[in-house]
Amino acid sequence: MTGSPSPPKAPVATGRLDQRGPVAALCLLLVAITFAVFGQTAHFGFVNFDDDLYVYANARVTCALTWKGLLWAWMHPVCYFYHPLTMLSLMVDYQLHGLHAGGYHLTNVLLHAASAVLLFLVLRRMSGALWRSAFVAAVFAIHPLRVESVAWISERKDVLSGMFFMLTLGAYARYVRQPSRRRYAAVALAYALGLLSKNMLVTLPMVLLLLDWWPLQRFKLDGAGGGKAALFWRLVKEKIPLFLLSIASCVATALVPVKIPESVRVPLFGRIGNALVSYVIYLRQMVCPARLAIPYLYPPNGLPFWMVGLAFVLLAAISITVWACRERRPYLLMGWLWYLGMLLPVAGFIQISYHARADRYTYLPAIGLALAATWAVGDWSRRWKLPRAVLGGLMAALIAALMICSWKQTGYWKDTETLWTHTLACAPGNHTALSKLGLLLCQQGRLDEAVAHYQNGLQIYPDDAEIHADLGNALLQQGNVDQAIAHYLMALKVMPDFAEAHYNLGNALVQKDRFSEAVTQFQVALRFNPTNADAHINLGNVLFKLGRVDEAIAHYQNALQIKPDFVPVRLNLGNALLQMGKPDQALAHLQQALDANPNNAGLRLSLGLCLLQLGRMQDALSQYQNALQIEPANPALQNNLSWLLATCPEASLRDGNRAVELARQANALTSGQNPAFLATLAAAFAEAGRFPEAVETAQRALPLAEAQSNTMLAAMLQSELKLYQAGAPFHTEPPH
Repeated sequence: MTGSPSPPKAPVATGRLDQRGPVAALCLLLVAITFAVFGQTAHFGFVNFDDDLYVYANARVTCALTWKGLLWAWMHPVCYFYHPLTMLSLMVDYQLHGLHAGGYHLTNVLLHAASAVLLFLVLRRMSGALWRSAFVAAVFAIHPLRVESVAWISERKDVLSGMFFMLTLGAYARYVRQPSRRRYAAVALAYALGLLSKNMLVTLPMVLLLLDWWPLQRFKLDGAGGGKAALFWRLVKEKIPLFLLSIASCVATALVPVKIPESVRVPLFGRIGNALVSYVIYLRQMVCPARLAIPYLYPPNGLPFWMVGLAFVLLAAISITVWACRERRPYLLMGWLWYLGMLLPVAGFIQISYHARADRYTYLPAIGLALAATWAVGDWSRRWKLPRAVLGGLMAALIAALMICSWKQTGYWKDTETLWTHTLACAPGNHTALSKLGLLLCQQGRLDEAVAHYQNGLQIYPDDAEIHADLGNALLQQGNVDQAIAHYLMALKVMPDFAEAHYNLGNALVQKDRFSEAVTQFQVALRFNPTNADAHINLGNVLFKLGRVDEAIAHYQNALQIKPDFVPVRLNLGNALLQMGKPDQALAHLQQALDANPNNAGLRLSLGLCLLQLGRMQDALSQYQNALQIEPANPALQNNLSWLLATCPEASLRDGNRAVELARQANALTSGQNPAFLATLAAAFAEAGRFPEAVETAQRALPLAEAQSNTMLAAMLQSELKLYQAGAPFHTEPPH
């Protein structure tokens, strides 16, 4: 970096920095204890809390690494946050592991272990204290408050940004010993990558100023002249590029507004009170990490005034104390301000979610507390002349206790049911847990239990849009369509931009044959979430029923761009193209779909129809026969194969007796009330030379077709009836 005067160098930390053997051993120990606690997650699954949005239901992630996916990661936020590197890392995991959740968990553990090792190396480099640095890193590695960040796949942003945070500190320690542009560029690059992983790192330049105060002691170096104030401002100016990166990250965050329903908005004074109380609760959880759960919700009636006042007094007392000790014990002020400052973006002064607080918010801020406490105990033990063996034994006992607590806490994340059951044990009134557990029960087909959980959740929090929507889904599965629609509408009243509720309301309206209204709901859902492939498909299906085939094809094609390997898309698109008289275009889609799912009889039926339109009679016959082997009791397949065997323009493929057998089976399965199937049976009788039966069957089919207002079929039957009465079979014309 250039400038006059230049920023001060840091003094060489006192302590032995050449202890390569102990350092390597401690690094290995940190990795070992991290895996001892979190290694069990390699056998865990996904949970139904954001893991769907980040991984298994995110079409862009499950397309793995493509140029389109890479561009999407840089251009689109997820869950209202812009963190492209996090999404890219999840895409890499999908490329390596598919939807095997253990691979994603293992990546989280590896990143967290790397961060713990880097923290140890950085603290040792800055302070020269081997064992104190190792203890702080160990507490960071295995404290129960870290479980949420490491065991939750969706919190990849925590562990990834944490690694870049440590790399930034390491690059900064290297820079301050010998400032240069290249070393400063390394600091800026590591910091930028951290911000692109999670924007909570915006306060990192402040942390670097605190490190300048202690342990780097750059505030004591006044050789450049101008006094301490001038020195302070030189250190601030030195970090202007980093502050600019922070500002850019804040702007990027502001461009993705967090949409919080009015029903869950907390007034300013309520948010201030919650922030003060949360600061104190995190302190308590650092010392006594009991009853940890997810998420912690705002109290329905707010926090009592006495609690807020007591929290303010306690925080003020600690702040005054550490300020008074700033010269004798600078690490206390440094660690305390690290904790307060790094929590500031998520303290809740600006509401970013409906959570009052979260364990994951302490991932990096709690390092300041661990650092201050460790150095304070170290200094006190030296004053008390506590034997090293005793101090070491106490440290080991504390680490062991934390490991046991964390190992148990991690186990609650093994699957969705265990997670939410534990949460309800800690907080019986947690309506989010009731909702998510209800969602799991609904997926398991335990609909009555799911409905009960949703209703309990609405009793606690009647304006929860997600619970209304999920209850609507359960009621829809039970066949209570009208009640489901009512709950979808209540969800949308609370949250008008709730894309999933619009989508599910569209599905419910389809079941009531309210197709025009369903089209509107699907269109709104796609406006809020254009990557919902299912919404494109269902909208296409409704448009197809309404005869708007061109529009249906456009939505099928959009769905295909999102999910190229999704068989229903290609099937529906192929059928729509057939309807438009474009069998050559339909053939490619149907063939690709069949390649992916060769045992799908419906696909073979559509492919057979396509091949017929293309004049490939033998190939169509093969598809029908193969389809019938898969589903021998499918009346549509029996009817189509019978029609081909009876009316095929190629005489070598016709077989009247077999056609009669198949047509009789199809009519038996439909109680002889389908005029199209009766028409096929009549054609089969005629091909077999059984004309009186052909005439009688066609005469039975004709009034049924007229009763259904199927004028085209009625006209065809009248024409064919004349042939049968004349003793001639009906054969189709070969396609041109």
